[in-house]
Amino acid sequence: MRRITVLILYGCLLPMLGYAQSSVLTEVLREIEGNNETLRAMRSHRDSKKKELQSTNNLPDPQFIGFYLPWGEHETGNYTEFQLSQSLEFPTVYSTRKKMINQQAMQLELEYQSKRQALLLQAKRHCLELIYLNKQIGIEQERMKQAQRVLQQAESLYTKGEIGILDHNKAKVTWLQEQFQLEKLENTQQNLQRQLQSMNGGKTVTLDLQEYVSPKLLERKDSLWQKVQENDPALKQLEQQQFIAEQQLKLSKGQALPDLTAGFNRQGIDGAHYAGIYAGISIPLWSSRNKVKAAKSNLTFQEHFSDARKMEMYTDFEKQYHNYQSLYKMLMQYEETLSGLDNEALLLQAYELGEISFLEYYMELQFHRKAVDKMLEMEHQLYQVQNELLRFTL
Repeated sequence: MRRITVLILYGCLLPMLGYAQSSVLTEVLREIEGNNETLRAMRSHRDSKKKELQSTNNLPDPQFIGFYLPWGEHETGNYTEFQLSQSLEFPTVYSTRKKMINQQAMQLELEYQSKRQALLLQAKRHCLELIYLNKQIGIEQERMKQAQRVLQQAESLYTKGEIGILDHNKAKVTWLQEQFQLEKLENTQQNLQRQLQSMNGGKTVTLDLQEYVSPKLLERKDSLWQKVQENDPALKQLEQQQFIAEQQLKLSKGQALPDLTAGFNRQGIDGAHYAGIYAGISIPLWSSRNKVKAAKSNLTFQEHFSDARKMEMYTDFEKQYHNYQSLYKMLMQYEETLSGLDNEALLLQAYELGEISFLEYYMELQFHRKAVDKMLEMEHQLYQVQNELLRFTL
């Protein structure tokens, strides 16, 4: 009954622990997003470009012209004239251009989201690498303690004359190797933390996790690809470029229509003048020549480019997904196999009890540790590939 209760409590606490760890990683990425100087600069650039786009649909400035002609031979008073005019493109052009500007503004947003995703993807790579190092350091600390215990026992046995100098030196070299390996891992950890600190605007990033936070198994390939298409900004950019090309074609056709001009004119001499309104229309013979053809060609290019790029991205997605499945299968086999091997504590106990020699202990220990290190490396690779596949969630 007690065992069942413990299992139930473990089953309840495990999801809560995973959620807490996931929240920690999410909070780190959110903090980096808010503090990263590159993202701040890109947000400012995006906003300025949006304002610049809005300014391209303004009316031309009105024009005021005045004449005063006092010189010359004339019997009447001096001639004066002034006019105020406003020119504009055909009215439908402005509504069409406004739609295209909205599409371009959306494209700017997608470009920002794509660059943001790439930066957070790199940040999460570093976080996963840091978790991997934290796990390695935790294991290496235990290994160094075991090596120190073995060295102490070897020194005691050497003092008693029960082992020779070679076995004593082997134990010492093993302890030194573990110590050097731990220092190497800690240096790598510090360098990685500095990189994360740089990405976080110079602020320290704290990530003490020693376990990965996502489930190992992903959903089916077709279902996952559907989510990628719906959420990935890089794919959305391809569709948006097509929308902009379509709108550009409509705009080019609209710009082939004549421009309009309207204004007020007053002219005359002292004591007599004429005043009234006037209107004009351009004859679009040269300015829009070949623009529609160019817009059609650009639309065709965007359609073909979008199809080709989507195919490339799907091919890369398939490669990553199959790589993920292969890693997952091998990792499960490794975990199942290692669970049946003697662990390091049992080996150390057998050595301390004199059941095996130091050479036997060392050989078995190295075999077991290489297998564990390989499993950790494979697990790390699995989560890095998973990170690439799930980049659309960032």
